[in-house]
Amino acid sequence: MTTMTEASVREFKMPDVGEGLTEAEILKWYVQPGDQVTDGQVVCEVETAKAAVELPIPYDGIVRELHFPEGTTVDVGTSIIAVDVSGGAAPAPVETTPAPEPEKKPEGRQPVLVGYGVAASSTKRRPRKGPQVPVQEASAAIQTELNGHAAVKERPLAKPPVRKLAKDLGVDLATVTPSGPDGIITREDVHAAVAPAPEPTVVEAPAPVRAPASAPVATYDTARETRIPVKGVRKATAAAMVGSAFTAPHVTEFVTIDVTRTMKLVEQLKADKEMQGLRVNPLLLIAKALLVAIKRNPDVNASWDEANQEIVLKHYVNLGIAAATPRGLIVPNIKDAHAKTLPQLAESLGELVATAREGKTSPAAMQGGTVTITNVGVFGVDTGTPILNPGESAILAVGAIKLQPWVHKGKVKPRQVTTLALSFDHRLVDGELGSKVLADVAAILEQPKRLITWA
Repeated sequence: MTTMTEASVREFKMPDVGEGLTEAEILKWYVQPGDQVTDGQVVCEVETAKAAVELPIPYDGIVRELHFPEGTTVDVGTSIIAVDVSGGAAPAPVETTPAPEPEKKPEGRQPVLVGYGVAASSTKRRPRKGPQVPVQEASAAIQTELNGHAAVKERPLAKPPVRKLAKDLGVDLATVTPSGPDGIITREDVHAAVAPAPEPTVVEAPAPVRAPASAPVATYDTARETRIPVKGVRKATAAAMVGSAFTAPHVTEFVTIDVTRTMKLVEQLKADKEMQGLRVNPLLLIAKALLVAIKRNPDVNASWDEANQEIVLKHYVNLGIAAATPRGLIVPNIKDAHAKTLPQLAESLGELVATAREGKTSPAAMQGGTVTITNVGVFGVDTGTPILNPGESAILAVGAIKLQPWVHKGKVKPRQVTTLALSFDHRLVDGELGSKVLADVAAILEQPKRLITWA
């Protein structure tokens, strides 16, 4: 049997590419075994619950092994690639004695949860107290038990949320029959373990024993239906929206306004020398109007701290812009948008949209938002009742801008009209404050000159 020099091989582990993330899916490998890599070179692209991220390798060397194929979801902290950093060709083989059977690695590396699994062979054990056993006898006994797979009672495989669920329900994971891949215990397994047990009465036949769950069999017409696994951005978005909808008491208010003057100002700004090469559209002026309204009503820019039972007033505005991407809806935000001039805001909007379309939005760009704008009007929709992003106090939905009959200066004329909808957390924002914010946004868009006087 041969092996590489362990000192020359570096294992690159899945990093936490976003705050609090626990796993990521390997979307694409850019290298293969035998390829030369350099410090800072991107070796793969992964998708987290927030975005797709490219991972650079932190050292020079030759790729020796890719531990997981594309499409595999890997826990943070798990090694995903082995690189020989000795330089040049592979290290000379070193003859070794046959390793014990349990230490042989299978040809295909199996996913192992972080912190679990078989310990490395180099691990040192502290001496046990009590009568001493000859080393050879102890080694033989240990080897015999290892060969019988009974040396150490392995910790049941389960992810942290499942462990917490089991703890809350008082379930011993060692008694649960796993149904997940590679023997991982799922939430369904835990719930099944707490199902009502038979009454302790005498019965003629033994109670049926619950068999391990088998893989689900497709019971639908695959020619007429397609099932898409919910994971990554879509899974995180779904969880966040459910959590927000059932945690924050939502209130939504609406107003329909004449934005003809705003549309004229958009055309004027497109011809302005200071705005050349920048993204100028109605969303830019709507964003500026909302920032001005927040400046006039600062209490709307807050969050609810449930743990400390406090309202946290924000003296900055990280303005979120909802963006539809192939991976699902994401909401990156413009940091310190309140401090930006109109040209700076236009530049930031352009960069945000371009990055989102390319699928390169970083997790950091989607953290720390305070209020959000969602433009449903681009789909021809008049309005909606948007759900708050978790941790935010308000979200403004902008409907389609259409030419409609409108009473203007006492006469019915065709005017550019749209409907705005403002949803807010009623724990933080009462009806008066929410109405003032929405009324201010409407007033600015009807008379955009107020941007100058109110800003």
